[in-house]
Amino acid sequence: MKSLDVTLRLPEELQLSVPERVAPGDDFEREELLSWQVHETESVVDFLSLVVGDVESIRAALAAVESVRSFDLAPVTDDTFYAYVTMDLRHEDEVWLSAVDGRRVVLVPPVVFGPDGAIALTVLGDPEELRRVVADFPDGVSVEIDRLGEHRHLAGSLAGRLTMRQFEAVEAARDLGYYEVPRETELADVADALDCTESTASALLRKAEGALVDAALVR
Repeated sequence: MKSLDVTLRLPEELQLSVPERVAPGDDFEREELLSWQVHETESVVDFLSLVVGDVESIRAALAAVESVRSFDLAPVTDDTFYAYVTMDLRHEDEVWLSAVDGRRVVLVPPVVFGPDGAIALTVLGDPEELRRVVADFPDGVSVEIDRLGEHRHLAGSLAGRLTMRQFEAVEAARDLGYYEVPRETELADVADALDCTESTASALLRKAEGALVDAALVR
C-alpha cells in the first residue's frame, strides 16, 4: 500500500467562479474538505469543510455562488469555522476528479484548498494505480508530486502530515510549555519526556514544524 501526495492547480475554466464583488481575497486562508457525499440522482453534493478566514466574507461569497444551494457556518474561533454546504454537481469538478473516480484508490481527507488556487490531495492505493491517477489528470491541470511512498499519515488535519514520533514530540513540547511566549521549558525537558537525546528531540521538532508550515501554506 502506497500513498501519493500531489498538489494540483486548475486552469481558470475549471475553478469555482465567485463574483468579483464578493471574492474573499485576503480574507480566505485555506479550506480543508473533511467529508462529502455525492447524490447523483439529485445532481448535488453535501460536504463539510474546516475553513480559515473571515466568516462574513466567506458567507457573502457562498451566497453569491449560483451552484451553492444552501450552507451553514459554525464558528470555532475568530477566524476558523466549519462550513456545511449543499451545492450542484459541477461538470468542471467532474473533469479533474475523473482521474480518481473509477480507480481502485482512496482519496484521503482532508483535501486542502489554498488561497492561490492550489489543491493538495493524498491518494492511497497500489503503485500502478497511483501512476495512472497522475497520468489521467486532464490537460491544463498542473500536477506536482510532493511525495510517493508508504502511507504514514495520521488521521486528521494538519497533524496528519506528521509521523507518530513527530506528533509525540510536538504534543510533548506543547504540553510542557515549549511553545509558550515566553518559553516555559527547555529542549532538554522535551528530550526527557521523549526519552531521547536533545539532538534527536530538536530534529523531530524541526521536521514536524516544517511539515506543519508546508501544510499551512498548501505546499
